[in-house]
Amino acid sequence: MADDPYAILGVPRSASEEDIRRAFRKLAKELHPDVNPSNRATTEERFKKVSAAYQILGDPEKRRAFDRGEIDARGEPRRDAFRSYTRGARAGAGAGASFEDFGFADIFSDIFGGGARGAGSARAGFGVRGGDVRYSLDIDFLEAVKGATKRVTMPGGSALDLAVPAGVADNQLLRLKGKGGRGLGGGDAGDALVEIHVRPHAQFKRDGDDILSEIPITLDEAVLGAKVEVATVDGRVQLTIPKGTSSGRVFRLKGKGIRPAGKAEAGDQLVTVRIVLPEAIDDSLAYFFSEWRQKHRYDPGRK
Repeated sequence: MADDPYAILGVPRSASEEDIRRAFRKLAKELHPDVNPSNRATTEERFKKVSAAYQILGDPEKRRAFDRGEIDARGEPRRDAFRSYTRGARAGAGAGASFEDFGFADIFSDIFGGGARGAGSARAGFGVRGGDVRYSLDIDFLEAVKGATKRVTMPGGSALDLAVPAGVADNQLLRLKGKGGRGLGGGDAGDALVEIHVRPHAQFKRDGDDILSEIPITLDEAVLGAKVEVATVDGRVQLTIPKGTSSGRVFRLKGKGIRPAGKAEAGDQLVTVRIVLPEAIDDSLAYFFSEWRQKHRYDPGRK
């Protein structure tokens, strides 16, 4: 395919590391814009593609990941292989290697006649942006609601404290500017993209900025009314159950939902009540309802 890094560098899949390095050095010398000032725009674009291909094939770990189909030609994890690849990145796989590790400094030295690394970059007058790297971070439901500081292990073993904003959603991407792969020729570093996965909660579910929950009530509470305690993300509150409350009725707790960072108001908590009968119906309860039914028949709307 056109964006296959092997095709871009002009090497077979069986090429050795030295073959790949040699092919890149040759193309870099031919295509570098300072070597082709009359056709700078075209050669610079091709040079960027060649550099991107070498970012993958010049890193043994990334090359293996590409060959296994875990990342695509841009170095992005494929959807079905995302988790396994990001786990490898956390463990210090080659995703965090710098351009210097791939030998770019030596290549620029060849192009510009043995100058210092910085001199080559300055003379180039352009840079190739570093690649983005991706991570997967699991957090608890309440951490997503309230926000949290989580430690993320970067490729190569370094750690970064990530501020997870309040109200972050499941599968949301957080972008850390400049925390990705290093740039080439003075180019900006790429970004780190952290995909958030929110663990389910035993009591709460999310619906936009609202929180959904259920609470069981007894038969007498439904008939006579009562005050019951309801759990919220901010602690327990009292909920008034009016007389004659039916199972499935929904009560709204204003402002007890989620307030994402930057929003002035929080959502609500919607509490659904479920009438739960006693495990054993004694004779007195059965007799009472038998008598009551004979005198107070009503149609709840069954068809």
